Amino acid sequence: MKAKGLLEPTDQDSMMLTLLFWGLEQHQSSSGASVVAIDNKIEQAMDLVKSHLMYAVREEVEVLKEQIKELIERNSQLEQENSLLKNLASPEQLAQFQAQVQTSSPTTGTQPGTLGASPAPLQSLPPNQCTGPPM
Repeated sequence: MKAKGLLEPTDQDSMMLTLLFWGLEQHQSSSGASVVAIDNKIEQAMDLVKSHLMYAVREEVEVLKEQIKELIERNSQLEQENSLLKNLASPEQLAQFQAQVQTSSPTTGTQPGTLGASPAPLQSLPPNQCTGPPM
């Protein structure tokens, strides 16, 4: 008869070792699965952030496009008004304006021929001529 000791495993010991190794394998595979699950959740979160960011950028682009459109329209109106005022001004008024622009200080940021400085009041126009922007 054999003595059962530490060096000779019993069926119960073999079963316990088998269960232990099986448990370790399951833990490793479940750890691997949990790492994959975490990676998937991180990827989903990043996709969500990306889509929200893209939506916000698209909204901002639309707002900026609208502002650009309004500024272009305003610039066009001002150019028309400037042209009208130049056409309606007498040569004396234009000469007076040019003289004022030339004597204005360079710190005002004006250049000759621009309307950056505050001009002296122009002579009054005949009542049948409009001085405002075209409507």
